Amino acid sequence: MLLHLSDLHFGTEKPECLLAIQQFCREHSIEVIAVSGDLTQRARFFQFLGCKYFLEHLNLPYLVVPGNHDIPLYHVFNRLFSPFTRYQAFFGSLESVLETEHFYLVGVNSIRRRYHTKGHISLAQIQEIDAKLQAAPANKLKIVVVHQPFYTSPEDGHAVKDCPVLGRMALEIWGKRGIFALLHGHLHQTAQYDLNQIYDLKLEHPVFEIHAGTATSHRLRKGEPNSFNVLTSQGELQRYCFDVVKRQFVLK
Repeated sequence: MLLHLSDLHFGTEKPECLLAIQQFCREHSIEVIAVSGDLTQRARFFQFLGCKYFLEHLNLPYLVVPGNHDIPLYHVFNRLFSPFTRYQAFFGSLESVLETEHFYLVGVNSIRRRYHTKGHISLAQIQEIDAKLQAAPANKLKIVVVHQPFYTSPEDGHAVKDCPVLGRMALEIWGKRGIFALLHGHLHQTAQYDLNQIYDLKLEHPVFEIHAGTATSHRLRKGEPNSFNVLTSQGELQRYCFDVVKRQFVLK
């Protein structure tokens, strides 16, 4: 099983949610963890340290990508000249690949220093990710992890401005490599779409757009609880929400 966490926002984290995730990992056969950005609230040293400590002590392989909160907001000099210094000091590459028994994960950095929330991917990135997907074993679920969504529903029209402009082009290219799903955060809301149908990609397989809520932060939206996603090795998506009474994540 793949555990999809997002928007941890260390600096605003709930200790009870951190403990519940640790318990969940002990009680389930988690193969790999994907974290789709916003590891911190303000890209501060101790926020990255707290996130790193938490993920390392889950004792599982994990892949992370930066979110828009993971570069400095108020320190203008650092934002302009070294936006990812702290992120890379703790987590290394901005775009890594992680292969496990059933999953092939590719991280994509959609964060740019000149934008506050808007996602961006370049033609070079599209080509680089295409090459990585082409190298993936055919028998594994190919998954791209990127912070900003490539699609939002009409009801969430305010978030459309944050979708990367070249997202559809990327899907047309990556879809030919058999990509199974994209994992996103950013909106603090859960959702699932088939982008093959929505964008009429004319593929013979679905391309799932999977949004995660915030797993651990106080920064909840539209009354949604803290939550995370689980993707089985057969491609089945499950959503777990935090039960404040039981103080654990339960299947919904």
